[in-house]
Amino acid sequence: MTTTGAGPDADDEYLARRQLRSGAAGWVLLAGLGVSYVISGDYSGWNFGLAEGGFGGLAIAGVVIAAMYFAMVLGMAELSSALPTAGGGYTFARRALGPWGGYATGTAILIEYSIAPAAIATFIGAYVESLQLFGITDGWWVYLAAYVIFVGIHLSGAGEALKVMFVITAIAVVGLLVFAIAAVPLFDPANLVDIPATDAVGASAALPFGLLGVWSAVPFAIWFFLAVEGVPLAAEEARDPRRDVPRGIVVSMLVLVVTGAAVLVLSTGALGAQALSASGNPLVEALGTGVAATVVNYIGLAGLIASFFSIIYAYSRQTFALSRAGYLPRVLSVTNSRKAPTLALVVPGVIGFLLTFTGEGATLLNMAVFGAALSYVLMMVSHIVLRRREPDMPRPYRTPGGTATTGFALVVACIAVVATFLVDTVAALCALGAFALFMAWFGFYSRHHLVASAPDEEFAALAAAEEALK
Repeated sequence: MTTTGAGPDADDEYLARRQLRSGAAGWVLLAGLGVSYVISGDYSGWNFGLAEGGFGGLAIAGVVIAAMYFAMVLGMAELSSALPTAGGGYTFARRALGPWGGYATGTAILIEYSIAPAAIATFIGAYVESLQLFGITDGWWVYLAAYVIFVGIHLSGAGEALKVMFVITAIAVVGLLVFAIAAVPLFDPANLVDIPATDAVGASAALPFGLLGVWSAVPFAIWFFLAVEGVPLAAEEARDPRRDVPRGIVVSMLVLVVTGAAVLVLSTGALGAQALSASGNPLVEALGTGVAATVVNYIGLAGLIASFFSIIYAYSRQTFALSRAGYLPRVLSVTNSRKAPTLALVVPGVIGFLLTFTGEGATLLNMAVFGAALSYVLMMVSHIVLRRREPDMPRPYRTPGGTATTGFALVVACIAVVATFLVDTVAALCALGAFALFMAWFGFYSRHHLVASAPDEEFAALAAAEEALK
């Protein structure tokens, strides 16, 4: 076997056993993938931010975070068009920041994508129990079934999985449309500000927890968009990655801004911020009883499943890319006859399933947000570095506004990292501890065993060679 540094390069057999299926997705499927990653956030989780900042605080945080995500995906659209591999953010940072920066970014993304399905699984369990489906009253059966069924579908191949994902996502979007139509007659502006104002600095009817409440609401605003940045992870399986990935990620973001704004305003206005702030099923409780509530309740389960299903895809591709390059154990990147990375799907799935036994969906959510926000910081730094250091690198798509756009996203991402400690210090420290263990693995072992011919490493080696010639 072959490593970077002093070692020889990987043989052809090594890479032949680590191939994904190219041409499996066009931009429409990629846009569906982006929406699928996130849509569960419209159905549950975001509303806990009302308890941190009230409607006004969560709304302000939502606008700022939406702007950050828009700026970020525009930067990632450029990077993915220039460096179209399954590594996504890790590939970008590897080129810009070297092996340490690349691995740190990939690790933060992996923490996000490994923990987010566990959080979503707890929400799925709550939905199944509330609907009294199959007579299930103990959530762990639901968690196990979800992981087994959906990891199994992914093992059948990317094309099949993405098509199933697209259908489930379409159903979830229809559910949001039904909710919006039913919620409009129930809307009362007074419900938006029914949380009593505290004595916090800057407190008011709109900002009951003051200015600090806006900051504390940031992690929950992120839940409206968390994981949309995973679209570039499908680059090696896209038909035309230089065109399809940028288009897919931008279109998905446009859809998510509309759905997130509608859910925040209509559900809070229908039920009230105070009641909604502790709800495990906010859209259904906002509608009360009736046919529409029942329909949304069942379709809400489809929304949770869509995100759960799609983020499994994301964690498997990030694990695959890091493993193929030698950052993680190489066995994790071996693909089956359907060109699906078997252990990259199974191992993080087992870890996620075990995390569901905590039953702490909100805690797991905050851990996932910590990993996400940290990766955003590193990816935006990567965009800025590559723009300045490699201005002539081919970029089929260029970010409007250039480094000013990604610089804005960088500042907000830094604020978001700190906000995770404000909301749940223990959860943020647990995520930070996991990140530190990953980095220790790299420092003591895997950095000495990198695979030079892995696509992400070749991109970086090519850049270094060109720089040396200059």
